[in-house]
Amino acid sequence: MLKTGLSRIEAFEAAMAEAGQYGAVGDARSAFAALERAHVLGQLDFVPHLRVHWQMLRVGWSAGDWREVIGQVQRIALVPIGHLVGRLPMGNTGGANVSAFKPMAIPPELKRLIEERDR
Repeated sequence: MLKTGLSRIEAFEAAMAEAGQYGAVGDARSAFAALERAHVLGQLDFVPHLRVHWQMLRVGWSAGDWREVIGQVQRIALVPIGHLVGRLPMGNTGGANVSAFKPMAIPPELKRLIEERDR
């Protein structure tokens, strides 16, 4: 759940922490939902973007979801290229269940935080 009054990076870190809490109790589905929010918030910055995909890989591994593991390995390899060429699919949630190249609608509460980054 997104707390109000946070900056984009604070909201990113909160989502990462939430994912860690869910992961610690074996709730991969909730962990992944938090990581998807973190991905949308962090994909504009190289290190946070890599961190999210690394954590997605770890959750996929823990859950025995080999499709997710393979998808995350591919995405980790694509992150540097995407940042170098400036082609990042905004709003993409980062999971292997969606194309790594597909832009997606950004939920309003996350869009507000992303737009604040550009001010």
